[in-house]
Amino acid sequence: MPRKPSKSPAGKGPRTSARKPARVAAKRPTVAPTDLPQERIVRALETIAAHLSAQGKRAAAPESFERADAFVWHPDGRLSAVPRVSRVELFLLKGVDRMRDILMENTERFANGLPANNALLWGARGMGKSSLVKAAHASINADRKPADKLKLIEIHREDIESLPALMEQLRASSFYFIVFCDDLSFDGNDASYKSLKAVLEGGIEGRPENVILYATSNRRHLLAREMIENERSTAINPGEAVEEKVSLSDRFGLWLGFHRCSQDEYLAMVRGYCSHFGIKVDDEALEREALEWSTTRGSRSGRVAWQFVQELAGRLGVKLTAA
Repeated sequence: MPRKPSKSPAGKGPRTSARKPARVAAKRPTVAPTDLPQERIVRALETIAAHLSAQGKRAAAPESFERADAFVWHPDGRLSAVPRVSRVELFLLKGVDRMRDILMENTERFANGLPANNALLWGARGMGKSSLVKAAHASINADRKPADKLKLIEIHREDIESLPALMEQLRASSFYFIVFCDDLSFDGNDASYKSLKAVLEGGIEGRPENVILYATSNRRHLLAREMIENERSTAINPGEAVEEKVSLSDRFGLWLGFHRCSQDEYLAMVRGYCSHFGIKVDDEALEREALEWSTTRGSRSGRVAWQFVQELAGRLGVKLTAA
């Protein structure tokens, strides 16, 4: 006869169900511990340490001013080295003799550790304002030992609010620096000029002794005429409002004005470039073509002369390398 299934005690389920939890509970302690969480922690700590070390190296990199003579400032605190500065030789800049001599004298005094002024080069476009700054820097460094070389640092107009942070980096260095801002001007409600005012003069720390500022602009007062006129018409005391705006230019000790060149000066620029780069053209034909080029451009300037020489050299198959 088939065996009858045994009955469980009253109020309890089948015997197999009663024993199952005991078997599961018995298996849990037998799971072997793993070292995986510890390994992950170690790897995470190593990654953090490497990241912090890299950050420290990046922060120290801008202090290595020996690697180049020119840098570009970035508002995040970086200084990018410029291996080769785009410039022209000082003797090729024609029609700016007086401004050249003044700027060279000021720059040389500064490089020798003597008092010198911040300089604002203002005036007609294309007359060699920024070219003169770069050429003066190169000329001063030509005969200097590496430890005595001037460093040129360009700061872009839109980054002018970060100028105090740049000053902080340069203050502790043993080198001397020209901080250069090309095409500096302010429009509308732009209030970033106040950062520049504080650095030039008036701030508690002031300008570091090893830093000088050179700026170029088409405007003598760095501000649009409309901006100044608006301040005059809306202010309760128009004189005070305009004085605050105009006082920025007053903090540059040197004002060097660049004006439109004459026809003779323009032709002298063209001839100087042609001689330097070995472009051989009949002088009468050169003069005729150069004047025609300036007429089509609507102006005469060093920039127009250089553009004509590039056109002429390309047409004649001459590379623009010094002859």
